[in-house]
Amino acid sequence: MALLTVRDLKLGYDARVIAEGIGFTVNAGDYLCIVGENGSGKTTLMKTLLRLKEPLGGEILFGDGVRINEIGYLPQQTVVQKDFPASVREIVLSGCQGRCGIRPFYSRNEKRLAEENMARMGISGLAGRCYRELSGGQQQRVLLARALCAARKILLLDEPVSGLDPRGTAEMYDLIAGLNRDGVAVIMISHDIAAALRYASHILHIGAKVFFGTRDEYLKSDAGRFFLARREGGEEA
Repeated sequence: MALLTVRDLKLGYDARVIAEGIGFTVNAGDYLCIVGENGSGKTTLMKTLLRLKEPLGGEILFGDGVRINEIGYLPQQTVVQKDFPASVREIVLSGCQGRCGIRPFYSRNEKRLAEENMARMGISGLAGRCYRELSGGQQQRVLLARALCAARKILLLDEPVSGLDPRGTAEMYDLIAGLNRDGVAVIMISHDIAAALRYASHILHIGAKVFFGTRDEYLKSDAGRFFLARREGGEEA
């Protein structure tokens, strides 16, 4: 059974439609990259999947026991978030809030999970450091560890390498690929079409026409050829 099935989804604000006819599935082990022009609705789609926004139409169905509070989410960082005055351990542990239910405290298992995910991201040595004192790459590792505390089967990433230098970008992509190899389904918004084609098993292209299929199918599609030609020509997308 698919972890996530989306059928004929319509996105927008109030009555204004910004994207429609979106349909795709995500299975265990998939690595789905969402690409398209600026303003095409990629971030709105992700927020709609997380029920932070209501769709204007269509269906979003979770299967195989997936619950909305068990999906890890790494949003784009704002300037305010980058300056957040909390310790690395506190931020990572906050990813366990969905597991707490009505409990006002974290259990021993949740604290252990936070420690495991900090180790997984190579940031155990930063646990007591203030988040705002870290480099951009270190902050992204902290936020990814936090998302992993929530994620059981699906991880949603919105431009996870935005603002990182080349080394930080390469390290982040390697970390995400490793998580995917470990069985976590990845759904990632990316402006980096080269990385999308390198890592993704499937592509969702949102634009005048919506495309969903494997990476190889995308390369052969009209949407893929046109989009890639624009990027190679230096146009922003």
